[in-house]
Amino acid sequence: MATKTDFTEAEWKTMQRGVTGAGVLVSAGDRDFTDSFGEAGALAKYLAGERENSESPFIRELAAVRGSGFGLTDSLQEVEAETVEALGSAISTLTAKAPDEVDAYRQLVLNAAAAVAEAKGGVKPGEIGAIEIIRQAVG
Repeated sequence: MATKTDFTEAEWKTMQRGVTGAGVLVSAGDRDFTDSFGEAGALAKYLAGERENSESPFIRELAAVRGSGFGLTDSLQEVEAETVEALGSAISTLTAKAPDEVDAYRQLVLNAAAAVAEAKGGVKPGEIGAIEIIRQAVG
């Protein structure tokens, strides 16, 4: 089983940015200022649950991320490009260093995206598109 010590600081931050970026990308897929707060709360709640309850020590450590690394003024294009890049890099890193953790990481990312999409009134069309982008990025 992999732990944070198996990765460089940059690799770890990239993996965390992929997870949080997935949530931000879904939220940005349907920009409604009032929904954004609820969606951010849904992402934080999901990650807190994974920190507490995941059977994987790797996922518990990874879910201990604070902040998303994205700002309110970041464009949808910036969020998408940087998230897709982080996810691709994370999958490559995991494939090389901890192949047993690739599926767990994919599931963490996809479940984070789903938690955000389901917050504040259910999944909207723009969020479906964002989830598909994320799904393609993680394979």
